[in-house]
Amino acid sequence: MQAQLFTGAASDWNDFVRRQSGWTHCHLFEWRSVMEEVFGHDCPYLAVRNNSGELEGVLPLVRLRSLVFGHYLVSLPFVNYGGPLGSDAAVTALGDAAAALAEKHRVRLVELRSRHPLRLSWPASLRKVTALLDLPTGGATALCKTFDSKLRSQIRRPQKEGVTVRFGPDQVSAFFAVFSRHMRDLGTPPQSRRFFETLVASFPDSTWVGCAYLDDTPIAGGFAFQWADEIEMTWASSLNDYKRIAPNMLLYWAFMERAADAGLRVFNFGRCTPGSNTHRFKQQWGTRDEQLWWHQFPASDIAQSTPTPQSARYAWGPRIWRRLPTRLTTTLGPRIVRCIP
Repeated sequence: MQAQLFTGAASDWNDFVRRQSGWTHCHLFEWRSVMEEVFGHDCPYLAVRNNSGELEGVLPLVRLRSLVFGHYLVSLPFVNYGGPLGSDAAVTALGDAAAALAEKHRVRLVELRSRHPLRLSWPASLRKVTALLDLPTGGATALCKTFDSKLRSQIRRPQKEGVTVRFGPDQVSAFFAVFSRHMRDLGTPPQSRRFFETLVASFPDSTWVGCAYLDDTPIAGGFAFQWADEIEMTWASSLNDYKRIAPNMLLYWAFMERAADAGLRVFNFGRCTPGSNTHRFKQQWGTRDEQLWWHQFPASDIAQSTPTPQSARYAWGPRIWRRLPTRLTTTLGPRIVRCIP
């Protein structure tokens, strides 16, 4: 069984993906055009077929090349999941093909981002977890009853201050205004507004964009993906100037409320580092941790993980970045972060 570059219709890929256990939004074929159109990345999407020509396995891969940050194959960069889907034999063949590509192109590291252990001989980085909240039957009313009085009070506080939440594709501009400012304050280059606009256009039925407003000013925003019976809050931001009234509490609740009333079963808070402040924020909602298995194939022993702005090697960057005006970081950031998976 051998893997080849995928040739075929997007619908064939997506139909196969949706039949697999553990599939995620990141496995959908439309991500390929997002990566190509927004970032200009090469996307060697791999597939394994049986003797009848039917798909047995798929692996979305994206190649990122930078003189500063290095050369990587990632499934999937910028998000939390990807990795191969299919039978054990197909997964092995896809891993072998990814390793062969890495050696052919002198890639420093292949990283396959999976939410479960893969039957590969590759080591796995366990540096990230995701926090999951199981949504009860009975909708938002039943969910709210699972929260303690302190948590319910934290949700009501921004409401008492007059904060409201709006949903819809028209919220991308407001979300990005909050997101880009928040990322500047963190010292991290932001993705481009075009990236989020392209995601909404590519996935009109499975992207949720919501913003919390005080009067007509957006002060917190979230961007989420829905698949199967799950919703993941992949990006969320709030402005430090309004930290006192905690708009992020109402924002998260609004997403959960909508998900519970829609009959979804899992609210996924997205990835975080165990023990971090972000992790503790998610735990207060009554979440359970799910280990992320990011399997890695080192073509050399130079790199042990994909780069991150938070690594010690780039510690000087955030200190400088926080001092720059938001307009400048919004312009420069996407040119930098496009090669930081």
